[in-house]
Parts: sequence; structure tokens; C-alpha cells
Amino acid sequence: QVQLVESGGGLVQAGGSLRLSCAASGRTFSNYSMGWFRQAPGKERDIVTAISWSGSNTYYADSVKGRFTISRDYAKNTVYLQMNSLKPEDTAVYYCAADSHPYGSAWSQREQYDYWGQGTQVTVSS
Repeated sequence: QVQLVESGGGLVQAGGSLRLSCAASGRTFSNYSMGWFRQAPGKERDIVTAISWSGSNTYYADSVKGRFTISRDYAKNTVYLQMNSLKPEDTAVYYCAADSHPYGSAWSQREQYDYWGQGTQVTVSS
């Protein structure tokens, strides 16, 4: 059974940093694209960033470019989201997602992802 488990969320002041982790189990995700999405109350679940199966391609939403960094550790079957210079508008539940088709790119569309974590809350205070 495939599981994605996010961790690292919490409460931080504006300008601070957090690092989210997404640990995958049930299969090896080294050949699969991974992504981070977020959903604020009353809003759609939107792409934050994604990374291709090889790690050579990444995608970032305009709102997080230059502040957030996605990375993956193949040995640990884990994807990370380093978030710096956090703003109150970054407050949301953050979800990790994985594609079930191998050798994919850094997909930005929700429909490309088949596995989802349960989410972790990130709250940025002003």
C-alpha cells in the first residue's frame, strides 16, 4: 500500500523558514515525479512546486520562486520543501503528491498525480 506522509509543518513568523518532508512507503518513488500543493481555506488546491523523476527538472509557482526549493533524497525515498522568507499568504495545508507513471516531468497539473499525503498545516503569522 502506497503512503505519503508529510511532516515539518507548524507556526512561524513572517520572514521565517520551515522545511517540509514527504516520506514515501509502499513503493520506491525514484522513477516518479513528485510535487507539493497547498490549499488555503475556501480556495482550490494549487501547485507549489514539482520535481521530475530524475531531479533534473523542477517547476515553481510564481508566488514562491526564489523563496522555496524542492529536493529529493532517493536513498530515503523522501522529498523536501525548503520554505524561506515565508509570508502570511503562504498559510495553507501543504500536500505531497506522487505520479504513478514512471519517468515523468515536473508536472504542475493536479491531474498528473495519483497518490496524495494527508497534508500538513503551515501557518505564517504577520
